[in-house]
Amino acid sequence: MSLIKKILKGLVLLLVLLLITLYLTDTDYLIKAIKTIYLNGYTTAFLEDYKYFDNETVNYGKPQPWPNHKNYNAISETEQLNITNETYGTIAFLIVKNDSIWFENYYNGFDEDSPTNSFSMAKSYVSGLLGKAIMEGYIKSLDQPVCDFIPEYCDGLSAKLTVGDLASMASGTNWDEAYYSPFSITTRAYFDDDLRTMMLQKVKVVEEPGKRFKYASGDTQLLGMAIENATQKKLYQYLEDCFWKPLGCENETFWQIDSKPNDMVKAYCCIASNAKDFARFGKLYKDYGQWNGTQVLDSTFVEQSVTPRFTESPQYGYGWWLYEKDGKSFFIMRGHLGQMVIVDRANNIIVVRLGHRRTPQTFIGEFSEDVDIYIEEAYKMLAHVTQT
Repeated sequence: MSLIKKILKGLVLLLVLLLITLYLTDTDYLIKAIKTIYLNGYTTAFLEDYKYFDNETVNYGKPQPWPNHKNYNAISETEQLNITNETYGTIAFLIVKNDSIWFENYYNGFDEDSPTNSFSMAKSYVSGLLGKAIMEGYIKSLDQPVCDFIPEYCDGLSAKLTVGDLASMASGTNWDEAYYSPFSITTRAYFDDDLRTMMLQKVKVVEEPGKRFKYASGDTQLLGMAIENATQKKLYQYLEDCFWKPLGCENETFWQIDSKPNDMVKAYCCIASNAKDFARFGKLYKDYGQWNGTQVLDSTFVEQSVTPRFTESPQYGYGWWLYEKDGKSFFIMRGHLGQMVIVDRANNIIVVRLGHRRTPQTFIGEFSEDVDIYIEEAYKMLAHVTQT
């Protein structure tokens, strides 16, 4: 019995020493990471992790249900799509053609209303909120300095940083986009209880802004902070007013915050919603910012958003990924685990995929095999019904 007591005392002492070390080394955010991610059996953020964080609710207004296409669910998934869905844990696959639901299916116990984490698809929304703030006069243009809204970015290279640089991932900051390292700033931002202070203390402009594309979630976080300061509205409230209600979303959504006391939205990620409501934002951009005859977002801003800013980085515009495949041009909202809203404006088609995993990437932002498969198989399904 005395041996057991000694072991228990030793474990308690070890735990206390570990906690003290975490606090002394300013890595106590790892406690939250262990509790919410690792103890739930994951090594990174997961689809329903919003349940373990503080959230703010984004309410819906008058719902505008999607109509069903005349060929609604006339064909099932292709064999290859079924294999890919099974392999990577797809939970929703949706095809919208001519603004009608052409195909939809849900898997693994999820349904059309199930909210799951958007991850970085949220960046497209935040870029859109920048466009709305410009449209409403809160921000002058993409060229307005961040210094006008965040005084901590008024010195040295930071003074040259613009809101457009943040939206196009060209900040020149020291942000390290590393998802699986527990000590990266990306991981810290996900679990820190005071995100605003962390950003202002840790994120520095170290290169000339506006010169090159480098994917950095911190850029969108700073952009969200600038928008809040410019509009004097919380980002979740601005999303509700500008897009969630006007686009007729059918479900409330949840946007993760750092903690209830600090109420700082994780602007770079983490809107919990479903495939049909995510698809609405793709439709808005497909239609040059119009929704049911109303110009919700400036068409010039929309077009600039889905055009590469840098010729040497044709894969990114302002908050949107850009892709060419099989003679078709796509602009895409993308998330960490293979969340995608894929828009083909020329053919009036939107494909949405949500799921647990994606094929491994050799670098951040790579268009890997699963992206091609979701596009190829969706168009095979469409072509089969057209031919028959």
